[in-house]
Amino acid sequence: MATDATNGAAPAAPQVTFTALKPQVFVEASKVNDAVAFYKAAFGAEEVNSVSNPKRKADQELPLLLSAEIKLGSSTILISVLADDSTAPVKASGTELVFCLETEEEDIEAAVEKAVKAGAVAESEVTEGDGACCGGRVGKVKDPFGIFWLICAPAKKCADVEA
Repeated sequence: MATDATNGAAPAAPQVTFTALKPQVFVEASKVNDAVAFYKAAFGAEEVNSVSNPKRKADQELPLLLSAEIKLGSSTILISVLADDSTAPVKASGTELVFCLETEEEDIEAAVEKAVKAGAVAESEVTEGDGACCGGRVGKVKDPFGIFWLICAPAKKCADVEA
């Protein structure tokens, strides 16, 4: 009996399963250590792994730290050196990135204040309700590296509402 492949049908594409999404943030070479320290202080990040420059000598200006993997909650983010070479995935840092940190805590103001004390700039007052991206409460900060962070507490679910 003939199969679909022999009847001219294309063979099935192999199944690809992704296991994680790891955003990669690029900062100037001299600021990678500062970025890791900021994310630890501002958001309680944990440094999971790092890669140092194997060719760096004490008197060179090459960056010591090439990249670091940090963990924020259950997510992982790569902090990498912004390179000028042709293999770099991006050529300039920018403010096009926005990350949303979701928390079950209701004190968004305290989270914003902690980020500001670590070096971020509060971009707006905490918003609530329909104007917030998650329908709950949202604070917005910009870190020293040009990245915006929305600190969100989702709207509470109403159970057993009496009429």
